[in-house]
Amino acid sequence: MTSPCGSVIKIDSPVTPSNFQEKHMIPVQQKKMENPFRLLMRVPVPWVFVLTYLLGAGMQWVIPCKVHPGGSFGSGIAGGVLFMIGAVIAGWSWLIFHGVRTTTIPGKLSAKLVTWGPFRLSRNPMYVGLAVAYLGEAGILRQVWPVLLLPLTVAYLNWIVIPVEEARLRDVFQGEYERYCTKVRRWI
Repeated sequence: MTSPCGSVIKIDSPVTPSNFQEKHMIPVQQKKMENPFRLLMRVPVPWVFVLTYLLGAGMQWVIPCKVHPGGSFGSGIAGGVLFMIGAVIAGWSWLIFHGVRTTTIPGKLSAKLVTWGPFRLSRNPMYVGLAVAYLGEAGILRQVWPVLLLPLTVAYLNWIVIPVEEARLRDVFQGEYERYCTKVRRWI
């Protein structure tokens, strides 16, 4: 027999007040506990970078943290170079995904396992590119606070977003994805 929620009810094992929670409530709780950041997963990853940067820029305005005056010209040039490198990596990765018509949304099923281009060097080159561009922007604008907040975004990606993506890729591509993981690192 099937309940309205889709769970199977065994007739031969009666539900009593003492085992009701054990048989029916715990799986529901476990499902809810799988990803407590599910709401955050609805925010597109580029926006997570933008929002973190804006928070850092706001903190920079409220609590100024200056770059050494002698290095300000060099940090602007280095920032410009980093920004361009990051934008090229992220853009190239996105164009590949777009070209094979697979998703860039975390948690959605992928149509194709991409293993060429920048994906030969990193399983997440879009995130690497966004992080490098983020650092470049901070260099161009000579802002310290956004750089100090970047590890929060990277931690969120590393421990929340990427594990969800990897689980989906394992479900869809199985052994092919496992072989890819043995050859290519998560980041760089």
